[in-house]
Amino acid sequence: MVCGGIMFPIDSWAADVDSPAIASQLSAFSLLPYFGFLYFITKSKSAPALTLFGFYFLLAFVAAAIPAGIYAKVHYVKSLANVDWLHGGAESLLMFTNLFIVLGLRKALREAQHQSVTSQVKDEEQSPV
Repeated sequence: MVCGGIMFPIDSWAADVDSPAIASQLSAFSLLPYFGFLYFITKSKSAPALTLFGFYFLLAFVAAAIPAGIYAKVHYVKSLANVDWLHGGAESLLMFTNLFIVLGLRKALREAQHQSVTSQVKDEEQSPV
């Protein structure tokens, strides 16, 4: 299939497309930009520590979901989404990831708000009446 002068190895509209194989390849490829994101956000030192930990913790979810998916395929002959106890266990790691990110951002926002209020009070105390 040719699209805009670029040759793609598959025809995404064909009936015989192996969607799971494509999805797993795209999933593996998506790790490269994510590693770049982790590198730059760590280097910038701009993210709150707990939020940064949450972004790294996402890799624990990925590391657990891959073998869980393989186990579901081999042992139950089903996809991971159809084996509730495995899927729930893997997704719980994603829930913790989100929790770490949100709690880190919440803490940073509260600290910034507290610093803003504190500086306003100091400014008011120093200004002549």
